[in-house]
Amino acid sequence: MDEYSSSVPIRETAGRIIRRSIFTFLQKYQYFTSTAALLAFPFAALTLLSQAFLPSSVILAVIQRRFRSLFLAAGFPPSSELFAILNLKLSQTIVTYFLLLPFSLSFLLLAKAYIIKSLSNRKPAEEPPFSSWISLYKPLFQTQICSSLVILSANATCFSILLFAFNCFDVLGISSLGALLFVSSVGAVVYSIILANAYVICNLALVLSGMENCGGYLAILKACVLIQGRSSTALSLAVSINIALAAMEALFQYRIVRAYRLALSPNSSMALEGMFIGYLYGILLVIDTIVGCIFFKSCRTNFKIDRDDRHPVQIPIEDVNGKSFASLNTLKELP
Repeated sequence: MDEYSSSVPIRETAGRIIRRSIFTFLQKYQYFTSTAALLAFPFAALTLLSQAFLPSSVILAVIQRRFRSLFLAAGFPPSSELFAILNLKLSQTIVTYFLLLPFSLSFLLLAKAYIIKSLSNRKPAEEPPFSSWISLYKPLFQTQICSSLVILSANATCFSILLFAFNCFDVLGISSLGALLFVSSVGAVVYSIILANAYVICNLALVLSGMENCGGYLAILKACVLIQGRSSTALSLAVSINIALAAMEALFQYRIVRAYRLALSPNSSMALEGMFIGYLYGILLVIDTIVGCIFFKSCRTNFKIDRDDRHPVQIPIEDVNGKSFASLNTLKELP
């Protein structure tokens, strides 16, 4: 058993995948920090600007009022903390999504196509030609559109579950503050789990569509199969990347937005520093895509091993005198 069990690849942890991703990034540093980062820069810059000036937006206030009326009509208790959090976060997500949609479907997808083609290239030292990586844009675009519909469906499912729970408590006559707090806490946990798993599946599907040149719902279905047993690793990777992106957004808030509100007049140094932070944000988006590619390769390798679950073993065949004259290749089931 030891002769063949050692050849089975061990499931990689999130820390190992991040280390491999950083090593891959440093291997092709000149390409990832030039072409890929510059392609992602417009999306990164607009994301930072939207996060900085969105709370004071008039459009956000209008959408919050609309959602508040919708939630009240649906039966959500206005005294619930979950009600206020969902109203704010959902309004911010919708405004940010539609604001960034043209850039996410153009610059960000082009940057991802370049990175995926670079990592799937057999000669890692060479930059992929334009015609090779631009051809990946179509499947990535199809998968991105389908992923948006999946995220929308996940949100709708969560709201339906929460609405059903609150209405059940209302029918049973349970309206105490403790009961509402309990339902709100459980609802927040369920909402986070469903939405987080939907996001990691869609991110893996986007990488898969570039690696295997298949787009749409087929890539999402394949991602659902590949990620089986690796959801905790995917969530750990997503949390690590999101923490880094949030830190960069906080840096932009402190260095640029705070200075702008104190000085009330932008200057050249503030603009250059803001562009530099946006460039660093773009590099983090590049690393995020590299992490997704490394994680996809790890999932595909382990999926093949789990699917086959068999290894060839040579069994010697001896004659009556005890001399070996042949061997038989057979398949031995892994323990």
